[in-house]
Amino acid sequence: MKLDLREALRQHILVGDGAMGTYLYQMGFPVGISYEELNLLQPDVIMDVHRRYYEAGARIIETNTFSANREKLSKYGLEQDVEAINVAGVELARKAVGHDAYIVGAIGSIRAGKRKNVRTTKVKEDLRQQIEVLLGTDVDGLMLESFYDLEEMLLALKVIRKLGDIPVICQFATEGTGTTHDGFSLQEAFAKLQQAGADVVGFNCRSGPNGLLRSLERVAGMDAPLPFSVFPNAGTPDYVDGRFTYAATPQYFAETSLKFADLGARIIGGCCGTTPEHVAAIAEALQGYQPDATRVDLLQSSEAKAAVVSEAAADPQQGAAGQGADFAEPSIIDLVKQRHTVIVELDPPRDLDIERFMQGARALKDAHVDALTMADNSLAVTRMSNLALGYLVKEQTGLRPLIHIACRDRNMIGTQSHMMGLHALGIDHVLAVTGDPARFGDLPGSSSVYDLTSFEIIRMIKQLNEGIAFSGKTLKKKADFIVGAAFNPNVKYLEKAVQRLERKIEAGADYIMTQPVYNAELIEKIHEATKHLSIPIFIGIMPLASGGNATYLHNEVPGIQLSDEVRRRMGDLKGEEGRAAGVQIAKELLDTAMKYFNGIYLMTPFLSYDMTVQLTNYVWEKAGRSIPTCTH
Repeated sequence: MKLDLREALRQHILVGDGAMGTYLYQMGFPVGISYEELNLLQPDVIMDVHRRYYEAGARIIETNTFSANREKLSKYGLEQDVEAINVAGVELARKAVGHDAYIVGAIGSIRAGKRKNVRTTKVKEDLRQQIEVLLGTDVDGLMLESFYDLEEMLLALKVIRKLGDIPVICQFATEGTGTTHDGFSLQEAFAKLQQAGADVVGFNCRSGPNGLLRSLERVAGMDAPLPFSVFPNAGTPDYVDGRFTYAATPQYFAETSLKFADLGARIIGGCCGTTPEHVAAIAEALQGYQPDATRVDLLQSSEAKAAVVSEAAADPQQGAAGQGADFAEPSIIDLVKQRHTVIVELDPPRDLDIERFMQGARALKDAHVDALTMADNSLAVTRMSNLALGYLVKEQTGLRPLIHIACRDRNMIGTQSHMMGLHALGIDHVLAVTGDPARFGDLPGSSSVYDLTSFEIIRMIKQLNEGIAFSGKTLKKKADFIVGAAFNPNVKYLEKAVQRLERKIEAGADYIMTQPVYNAELIEKIHEATKHLSIPIFIGIMPLASGGNATYLHNEVPGIQLSDEVRRRMGDLKGEEGRAAGVQIAKELLDTAMKYFNGIYLMTPFLSYDMTVQLTNYVWEKAGRSIPTCTH
């Protein structure tokens, strides 16, 4: 009689099957279709794949249901077929293999590492639907695979445990790092999964055998460990002559399967790029292998110990000062605690001529501003890279650059790369913003990325300060970014805006910069609503250049509202008369702002830096000093 899956894992190492999706691709099925729908359309093909893996030696057979949830199937108009596809997936696997095989229902991550792409309530609903269908079949267990975040994994596991006591295998997609995508160490994640009722924990996808071996080495010495499972990719895919190929050979899989077994793996199979030949090699290598029945997982190989020593030697604490040590002066956070501090924004040019921009930077340097801040293609209008200009400002004027980082234009890869470049250039003050949608800018056909929300980008930049990459890998050094967050107080319900601000502070924001304010009473309200906050606020003030400028800002620019009084005073003023009136209104606003806030954020309209120079001088005069005590 076949043992229960839990008992089988206590007595044996079980060989898992290999890839389904990439194997179907190798068989000629194109990318862009639902491979799960083939359970209904071409059941003989799916049964044949299961049979080949079984004949190769696999005794853990996954159902072809990895993406058979409502969210993923809806992309193909199949959201009404969740039950039919999942039921068929189990039936086909059961019919295709012998009675000594264990059929496990495959459940994939819905978010797939994109934490913001689906609401948590919907994730839970869709997971529950698929889980309930699979539990209504005769599966021997369930496999949660290719999950990136512990949060989603726990969500699925808790749903399963409320519905039954079936064996559950929990696998993270990893690249050999020591953390999940949501920042938990592997040891901590596995401990939480064990507490929540997991039977097996492990890894699949994203990495080949070497990467998953490193991950397993990190957790092999855990106290009271669960059995481990590993399903590596067949190396990194290559794109040759219009086809994806994988390099890792079956022989290589045979060799590494023994290493996995030595570290306590009780289920060893393959993921993307693997074939029945890879599985056959694993099965042959493990034939006759006898694990330590008392405590397999106490084993930690010499390679693992060497990895630990190597990591300790590359302690990210070393070099924590980063490359930003050019500024021995206090950060703007330290400065604003001591005195009034002025940040001035100067927009990068929309063309290739930087002469006027650099003139403005030098003039503001002479006015002793504390930092020069540059937007990241504000209003989705294409401008010169603020990273490049920030470096030029730093090198040619000595001013501290403060760079805006928008979520709109870069995916997670580009964002981390951008931040690493800033660190290398010694630019450590940044402002994290969402960014205006691309369709409203000068290239409306371009895409808005938004891989990260403003909350997530703050948290992940601060993760770089811990020496940890977005992927969870060590960076060998720690960055030293001081991260600001944007705040729009020009809203109907200020309390709700402050609550959103509190979330940004929880995410790790070090300071706040507001949208421009044109009402003295609102400045007072902002003070009352935010005085409980633990980080400094820089009040935004942008002098108006003309009556037309005032009308445009009030009616067409999101996040900016002018009072009736300000619009009346600006009227139809133009040219020098308009700029003079704008500066005067800004000075009156500064009179109020400086009573309540040390942080002043001046925005320069149309590169008219003479206006923000005047206002900077006004701040110093009003503060009782013509030159600040700390200059750059």
